[in-house]
Amino acid sequence: MRVLVLYNQPVLAPDHPDAASEHEVVAIAETVSGFLRTAGFEVDQLGVDCDPEVLVNGIRAQQPDVVFNLFEGFANRTETEAVVGGLLDWLGIPYTGCPFHALAIARDKVLTKHLLKGAGLPTPGFFVVEDLPVPPCDLEWPVIVKPANQDAGVGLDQGSVVTDQDRLDARVAQLLRAYGPPVLVEQFIRGRELNVSLIECPELRVLPPSEIMFAKDDPDAWPIVTYDAKWKPDSRDFQATPGRYPAEVSPRLAEKLGDLAKSAFRLLGCRDYARVDFRVRNGKPYILEVNPNPCFAPSSGMVRGLQSAGITHAEFTVEMVKAALSRRKMIAAPI
Repeated sequence: MRVLVLYNQPVLAPDHPDAASEHEVVAIAETVSGFLRTAGFEVDQLGVDCDPEVLVNGIRAQQPDVVFNLFEGFANRTETEAVVGGLLDWLGIPYTGCPFHALAIARDKVLTKHLLKGAGLPTPGFFVVEDLPVPPCDLEWPVIVKPANQDAGVGLDQGSVVTDQDRLDARVAQLLRAYGPPVLVEQFIRGRELNVSLIECPELRVLPPSEIMFAKDDPDAWPIVTYDAKWKPDSRDFQATPGRYPAEVSPRLAEKLGDLAKSAFRLLGCRDYARVDFRVRNGKPYILEVNPNPCFAPSSGMVRGLQSAGITHAEFTVEMVKAALSRRKMIAAPI
């Protein structure tokens, strides 16, 4: 069986402030390839740039039986994460991870929030800003301000949480200049931050939750996971946000989180694996977002969750390829 490990080539300049979030996927592709070769698969890698012909021609040339999809979208064209899934469907090649529609929906934080709200799932209050001026905020202060079509912590720093209208106006204007519309303004939930990963192996299963353990030594710092917290090990934010795997939660809270995570997974049409992020205040969970393409690095929360459940990274990698191969017979279009 031939497996093609697909990933995105970094497109940002090395000195770009968001460049770090692009480069990890190259190392992850090497890790995944090693697991699959050890398991006996014939493995090739394909790093895709901004030209879609590279993807189409590469697949036609290599004729893989399955694609292990690590493509995260280009930092300057975030919609491409879902587009690649659509192209793989069009070419008739099975691939691991969530399908095109789940990737497209979850990439749009605003649409996801509306779907969660419409389905009766708890999510913080919000409104959306497409252009200036910013409307008067009718949410309780503080609020957190996010680029609505980014992930990996892009656009989040200690200035993301604001406590009055003037700061809100300034923050929204900054994000509109840097990333364009829309900007999501969301009620800031003070409380625990818990992440719940789910896998289909083959039945939908909830992994033990993990928790971000915010440091309390700096009362002036907001307890949030910023870009620096994800990607800059020497930063204060990184040091102040260690993870606990698994989290210490009561059986009742674990059941609540699991039920909500399953509902969100199914609502967006996820497949194989995904992660749902929560804030919990006074025992009530709020869904922050659904990540259909969570980081697959050995140190990631997703993989730590697997380990907490007694599943190795290598075992799960192989199981995902087998799951994708089982879908091959249902795909009629030739590549």
